[in-house]
Amino acid sequence: MQHFSPPAFGSRFTQAITTFDARNARDPNQTLVDGVATPKELAYAQRMTEMLQRYQPDAPETLHLAARCQHIERWTLPRDAYPMTKPGYHQWRRKLKEYHAEVASEIMQQAGYDAEAIARVTRLVSKDAPLADAEMQVLEDVIVMVFVEYYLEEFVAQHPEYDVPKWKDILRKTLRKVSKAGHQALLTQVKLPQALVPLIQEVMTEEGWL
Repeated sequence: MQHFSPPAFGSRFTQAITTFDARNARDPNQTLVDGVATPKELAYAQRMTEMLQRYQPDAPETLHLAARCQHIERWTLPRDAYPMTKPGYHQWRRKLKEYHAEVASEIMQQAGYDAEAIARVTRLVSKDAPLADAEMQVLEDVIVMVFVEYYLEEFVAQHPEYDVPKWKDILRKTLRKVSKAGHQALLTQVKLPQALVPLIQEVMTEEGWL
């Protein structure tokens, strides 16, 4: 398995990243990475780091921390623990953001970060920062880029009942979260699922993003 490590920012950063990964390594759900079974959320965290480095190699320390713990211990709050309705979905999403921020705060405190750095990371992880915040927008770009490269094809396979207009609507809503720079990076830095390239390009052309 290939490991994606962020730049070295010091011992407290190394401690926080190591602890994030140790917590995510407990995920009982597995995914294949280069043919090797890997805890699902550990793989996701490493992919977020790799994509952030690919997209914004000079990203600050707080953004690297937020990227690495986006889904920390996500499996502990399963979707089916909440009503299978639209309000239930939004309730689940809100709880996830709160939980990820709480865990990140706890780990960063143990690593020796000050209150300002912790508040910055937890605001990014909980999505409390607006997209007008440059770091929040970069993080959102990276989240979408990771989804498109690693998870979109699987998501499509899980929903054979969706027709082309439905998929275009899903892609449109997803890609609207991405900045202009992120749209360009999707086409030049992300390994797009080949079968979906025409549809992605069609949506981006219709929306004036190309």
